[in-house]
Amino acid sequence: MGDTLITVIAIVLAAVLMFVFPLMTMSDRTDDVSQLAVEAATTEFVDDVRTTGRISMDKYSKFVEQISATGNSYDVEMEAQILDENPGKKTTQTPSTKIGENVYYTMYTSQIMDSITPGSDGRTKVLALKEGDMFSTSVKNTNSTLSQQLKNFFYSVTGNDTYTIAAEHAGIVTANGAGN
Repeated sequence: MGDTLITVIAIVLAAVLMFVFPLMTMSDRTDDVSQLAVEAATTEFVDDVRTTGRISMDKYSKFVEQISATGNSYDVEMEAQILDENPGKKTTQTPSTKIGENVYYTMYTSQIMDSITPGSDGRTKVLALKEGDMFSTSVKNTNSTLSQQLKNFFYSVTGNDTYTIAAEHAGIVTANGAGN
């Protein structure tokens, strides 16, 4: 009886070592590859907006298509901080380019999407930014990856609201989008 129990335990342990841990390792590597792809696509998207000063539905759709190619679903948040051209000077001697005197107003994802979504006439809309504006994008996966599922099953480490794939990138716009 004792030998049978030890044999069953050894078989179960061997199965775990031969199948489960390699599967966990491979799923972690898949998440790493997805992480790198999302970081690269996010950086490319933000840098394109920064250097052209323009956000269009074509650019946004291409970006979402690139990150969705990883097989995961994502929550994309964009933020554009627009430099106010008329901040109202406190004194007459202060130049408007003085650091600390600039005033920004913020546009978030829903406002940006409203600005670039084509109208009923099908015309393409573009949100033009100007030099000195700031643009940022944040991406987080919304689905549970295989790696997360395995970790939840074996370790109970991650919760339902955590994400494993995320990327952020931001920068100052270096070109006026209205002139392009």
